[in-house]
Amino acid sequence: MVKRSDLLNIISFQKRKIDDSDIGQIRKVLDNISKTPKEFALIISGIRRCGKSTLLNQYVVKNKLEKYLYLNFDSAKLFTFELKDFQLLDEIIEEENYHWLVFDEIQIIDGWEIYIRQKLDEGFNVIITGSNASLLSRELGTKLTGRHITKELFPFSFAEFSSYKNLEKDENAFKEYLIKGGFPGFLKSDNTDIHMALLDDIIYRDIAVRHNIRDVKSLKLLFNFLVTNATKLISANKLKHYIGIKSTATVIEYLNYFEESYLIQLIPKFSYSYKNQLVNPKKVYFIDNGLQQSASLSFSKDLGRKLENLAFWEYRRKGKTIYYFHENNRECDFVICQNERIEEVVQICLELNHDNQEREIKGLIEAMSYFELETGTIITLNQEDVILIDGKRVNVLPGYKVFGD
Repeated sequence: MVKRSDLLNIISFQKRKIDDSDIGQIRKVLDNISKTPKEFALIISGIRRCGKSTLLNQYVVKNKLEKYLYLNFDSAKLFTFELKDFQLLDEIIEEENYHWLVFDEIQIIDGWEIYIRQKLDEGFNVIITGSNASLLSRELGTKLTGRHITKELFPFSFAEFSSYKNLEKDENAFKEYLIKGGFPGFLKSDNTDIHMALLDDIIYRDIAVRHNIRDVKSLKLLFNFLVTNATKLISANKLKHYIGIKSTATVIEYLNYFEESYLIQLIPKFSYSYKNQLVNPKKVYFIDNGLQQSASLSFSKDLGRKLENLAFWEYRRKGKTIYYFHENNRECDFVICQNERIEEVVQICLELNHDNQEREIKGLIEAMSYFELETGTIITLNQEDVILIDGKRVNVLPGYKVFGD
């Protein structure tokens, strides 16, 4: 329960913060979200502190919104907000004649989706942001079927990073991005405390508290394993022995929580059989190289793994479906799909040399043959070349050219 006077003060304070904030680096997704039809709720989800509030400000400025309500429910002053308090909010909306409703982290409130459906039916424009993908999708799927459009926001891409830092999109900028990642707050100061505070919020508040996890030690132990083993294969059955718990199901739950919060993503081995996808180990990717470097005490400066992790998220933010390939003892890092159609196969290699060239190329050729593709790609740090083998073309490209758009 909240008081009406407190709610008014919070709305006024939060709106001033939005209005007075720097418009920041213009995000590429802005053009897409500006085209959302009125009768649909626009949902923007993404990891904490990746720039969702700044994106909202950019949206407000671009669309010249005037009569809009902004309310962030992830505030200590709104911890007692309940479903019935939306009645007070309705009174304020009517009195102020708001046309646009912008709600941040509204999924914290039980039953929020019922209220949003009501406001859509009343003809309001609704924008929602949140940092938990599963909560948003699950509740929207049951209550707002066909009435919402979802967009994801991630930390800065390489192109956004270069623009934000006013750098040419060349090898030097790419190396810097490879290490520092794309969280806007961290890039302002290079202060790792910002990364650690973010991780504490996610692990303890968003996961442990929200899901009532008592064994926080095991949760943190699993996180430490994941952050130091990004780009590697993992299985829940093996992980349960590592973190010292008896149930594989509990490990799977913890992994789901990390995925829901956008800290990691697991990708399956490519197979036309869904059952085979489920039973094979998955590869784990961590949301951001800079955050990973701050979080791990033992993560080596293995730039090859960092390049693979970077490449995964560059494809992921473009909405691609991604698998890894392993057949006939040959491996290829990525099978890139769009709308269930295989677009390309990609191998990641920091530097092609005499020691690894045969292995990397044979793995890529195996994938190209499997999918009957004539062209494949090897992404490196700075090499550019073309290799022709058995009528197939392998394009070797530096990462800063592939991801510069």
